[in-house]
Amino acid sequence: QVQLEDSGGGLVQAGGSLRLSCAASGRTFSMYAMGWFRQVPGKEREFVAVINWSGDHTYYADSVKGRFTISRDNAKNTMYLQMNSLKPEDTAVYYCAQGSRNYYATGSKDYGMDYWGKGTLVTVSE
Repeated sequence: QVQLEDSGGGLVQAGGSLRLSCAASGRTFSMYAMGWFRQVPGKEREFVAVINWSGDHTYYADSVKGRFTISRDNAKNTMYLQMNSLKPEDTAVYYCAQGSRNYYATGSKDYGMDYWGKGTLVTVSE
């Protein structure tokens, strides 16, 4: 079974930066697409970014495009989300996710993700 461990959340001032990490175990990391999603209480889970198996293709939500960067280090079984120019609207629990194919599915709500981490809280103050 896939195990995903999110980390790196915290309290940041508006305009600041934060880097989230997701360590994966349980199966070959480099074979699968991965992504980041976020959620606030009472609202549906929101797509943030996805990355294919080799890291040469990525896709971002319009709300974070140009500010966030998703990346992966397959040798370390770890995925990252570098968040810059943070806004209060970015406040949420961020979840890492892993799919069961080598590429993300742009036509589905979860972009082909099948496994989810526990989440890490990001709070951006005004």
